[in-house]
Amino acid sequence: MALPIGDHTRSEALDRRSLLRTLPFFKGLDESIIEQLAPRAVSRRVKKGVVLFRKGDVGSRLYVVCAGAVRISVPSEEGKDAILNLIIPGEIFGEIAFLDGKQRTADAIMIESGELMVIERRDFLPLLREHPDLGLRLIEILCERLRRTSEQVEDIVFLDMQARLAKALLHLYRHSAAATPQSKIEITQREISQMVGVSRESANKQLRSWQRRKYLRLERGGVVILAPEALENLVSRSES
Repeated sequence: MALPIGDHTRSEALDRRSLLRTLPFFKGLDESIIEQLAPRAVSRRVKKGVVLFRKGDVGSRLYVVCAGAVRISVPSEEGKDAILNLIIPGEIFGEIAFLDGKQRTADAIMIESGELMVIERRDFLPLLREHPDLGLRLIEILCERLRRTSEQVEDIVFLDMQARLAKALLHLYRHSAAATPQSKIEITQREISQMVGVSRESANKQLRSWQRRKYLRLERGGVVILAPEALENLVSRSES
């Protein structure tokens, strides 16, 4: 079930203009894009655990994360999830079904309460036709996601469990460290294990070993990276 969309006031539209200008996706683009899009974009506060959409849903909305975090994952028949990506503030998601008008290719779930900007396909497509730079920006994001997916497949084939786990933690750390160094990464051990394709027990054993070495600290509902250089050395040795 997709997130419901409601009506907003003119003052809220003005706030959306300011917010859109701060998002990396829109930086450097023609100012007229912001002016046309802001009155149509809808801002929503969303709590942790809310399902934004499921794989197979018809997609007509593009989402921009203003605050919080979203997990993109694919479910299996056994009830397990394969986590494809974690979307943080400034990033967009839902772009595949949004662009082709077909079904969603994955689930999207809020894993940290925050705020989303929601844009309808019918409001966005005319802007794509009018502003080629906007289309190029979307292509860049799609290419980046494809490269990330390809890299994940390569990691599963060529890297051992320790290196995959270290690489996944570093990916999450670099996102969180951009805001607050040594801040807690809001992710469960189950979610970490799903990211690298191992059992929760194996991931927990390795994480506790790294905690004893003071590479990281395990906290309720998250992980704090204390020695990123140690994890980087593990990845480098495995890749060499």
